[in-house]
Amino acid sequence: MESEVRSYCRSFPTVFTRASGSRLWDRQGKEYIDFFAGAGALNYGHNHPRLKKQLIEYLQNDGITHSLDMATDAKEALLRRFHEVILQPRGLDYKVMFPGPTGTNSVESALKLARKATGRELIMSFTSGFHGMSLGSLAVTANRMKRGGAGIPLANTVVMPYENYLGKDWDTTEYIERLLEDDSSGVSLPAAMILETVQGEGGINAASIPWLVKIEQLCRKHGILLIVDDVQAGCGRTGPFFSFEEAGIKPDIVCLSKSIGGYGLPMALTLFRPELDIWKPGEHNGTFRGNNLGFIAAAEALTYWENDDLSRDVRMKGDLVRQHLEHLVQTYPLIKGEVRGRGLMQGIAIGVDDLADRICSLAFRRGLIMETSGPKSEVVKIMPPLTIDELDLKKGLSILEDAIKESQEKGR
Repeated sequence: MESEVRSYCRSFPTVFTRASGSRLWDRQGKEYIDFFAGAGALNYGHNHPRLKKQLIEYLQNDGITHSLDMATDAKEALLRRFHEVILQPRGLDYKVMFPGPTGTNSVESALKLARKATGRELIMSFTSGFHGMSLGSLAVTANRMKRGGAGIPLANTVVMPYENYLGKDWDTTEYIERLLEDDSSGVSLPAAMILETVQGEGGINAASIPWLVKIEQLCRKHGILLIVDDVQAGCGRTGPFFSFEEAGIKPDIVCLSKSIGGYGLPMALTLFRPELDIWKPGEHNGTFRGNNLGFIAAAEALTYWENDDLSRDVRMKGDLVRQHLEHLVQTYPLIKGEVRGRGLMQGIAIGVDDLADRICSLAFRRGLIMETSGPKSEVVKIMPPLTIDELDLKKGLSILEDAIKESQEKGR
């Protein structure tokens, strides 16, 4: 009955019935460790007890569930919590916009605002970037197959090489700067640059701090707005709440979704400097931007960010993952592997065609859910809930090793 467009159920061919923390169970009662986390929408795991309790109490008290952009207790509580727990301690002065329920809604609003604020049309994006599937966000997405689904030309964008795209010895910021400074380059001054600090769907490519700093400097020098798409890499996935914090940069606009909803509930935020808040009332809207259940879960999830405990824990677990992945690359040289990523957003780029898909399939049969990413699905992607305990993390990594070992044995 379902369209051929479905994808994840092809990778994970079973019927899931229950989930808790970092584990899922299917109809046959088989248990799986989750290294997928709802594509990054479940940073706090499945059915987190504290978040679930808040949601149940809210529903039992007949709390507002749908409100468009009307004022509600739940929305006020989230805005106050987000300001006090996230923005204020980091010295970030952002207005908060509720653009709709998904990441692509946040990106669309960011692109519209950048064009409106600057009066310029061009958006500069990067190779291997992924920003969404609606037409505006798809225009700044690099993947050829996904772009092909648009059915029309995707205009008013220009793609630049991300860090290391031209090799380790090339500083791509110098190339970009040359194009911006040369009136004969054929590249117009863009309204904004949009980037992910760690490219999730593009292959777990992590930009270095020096590269990010240079990109921000280029934007400041040329009056270009900097948009950081933190839909997947944000909300603690790389360690700090925002993935760009360690670089010390301050984007003009930030896109959040996925785990900002706390419980896997649809919600997105677009953050921007107050002077960019030039919207007319209703100039960008949407029916489902007032998901109060998302507000309740998000406000409760921010408890994790009242101190540095979770951030430190993610860094520690990230180091453990990094060590294990380096071990796998060294122990199984036939996979021609390269370790990529940061925090609990890491992976191995496999240098053998179709092997990454085979490894993930073998891992699934052994009780581990994980996906591939990259332009040719060549990266085995590790993205568990941030709250996963060390035992489950190590067990999942052990299953991954068994899958790699089996793939090598079958390949001989």
